[in-house]
Amino acid sequence: MSLIFSTHPLHPAAEAMLRAAGDLRVASAPDPETLLREGRGAGIVVVRAPIPPAFFEDAPALRAAIRHGAGVDMVPMDAATRAGVLVANVPAVNARTVAEHVFLVTLALLRRFRPMDRDLRQKGWVVGRRQSDAAVDLGGRTFGIVGMGNVGKAIFRIAKFGFDLEVVATSRTPESMPDGARFLPVDDLVAAADIVVLCCPLTPETTGLLNAGRIGRMKPDAILVNVSRGPVIDDAGLIEALRNRRIGGAALDVFATEPLPPDHPYFGFDNVIVTPHLAGLTDESMMRMGTGAASEALRVMKGELPVNLRNPEVVEHYRRRFPV
Repeated sequence: MSLIFSTHPLHPAAEAMLRAAGDLRVASAPDPETLLREGRGAGIVVVRAPIPPAFFEDAPALRAAIRHGAGVDMVPMDAATRAGVLVANVPAVNARTVAEHVFLVTLALLRRFRPMDRDLRQKGWVVGRRQSDAAVDLGGRTFGIVGMGNVGKAIFRIAKFGFDLEVVATSRTPESMPDGARFLPVDDLVAAADIVVLCCPLTPETTGLLNAGRIGRMKPDAILVNVSRGPVIDDAGLIEALRNRRIGGAALDVFATEPLPPDHPYFGFDNVIVTPHLAGLTDESMMRMGTGAASEALRVMKGELPVNLRNPEVVEHYRRRFPV
């Protein structure tokens, strides 16, 4: 039976699909050395952690790397393509889940949930209630979305039709703007928005996109939410802005270094919500991502191409390696 290697455990429904089709092996740890050692001989790899380029070297059985989710930055595309390995993903299935998280943390910051909850527990009812003196409504604010893919569109629908907010957005493809969202370049968006949400893919162009200069253009009470990837933000610039109270707060789900070190400055701010890269993770979304990745794996094992093939230029090389 073909070896199917996963960097992490999968939803039980997905594991059942894969075990019925092959020998499923789950990595004991997601570090590069462990992945290289334990993934040797795999025909399929299901990706929930960064895969080292060496994974694709001397891997004659490897047919496909299938991303458990949408973002393919965890897969070294050049190395996979050179090796004749298909790369696929499972887009859109957790977009609504991520969008719900965005509004969870946005409202928690605006209503000062963290300090209120802490003061209520430690200092009592009256002190906790005083946090409402600085709380503000979401209604009437301008919502800025950086990236108008599936997640951006899901956020837009909730912002526009759930909260009746003015929405400004930026995208690599301005024609992707839905009706009701006003296109603005990034520099203008960060200056206009009360809430800035980053949900763009990580690319060379978006690395460091929100640098110190752009953070400096934000309103002094603006909130920054990042559900994209950590390197999209210049951490030093954001930390300085938070220390100097140049922005209202931040909700960060992704980081340049993960796990985030426990002594990181972000943990020291009352107006920062830190979550461990889980904006898109619920039981339902894990089932959708897992079974979606498993379905792509089964297609490849039957000799078919993935529905969501991300490197179509590899097909000729792949067919030479694995003739139909």
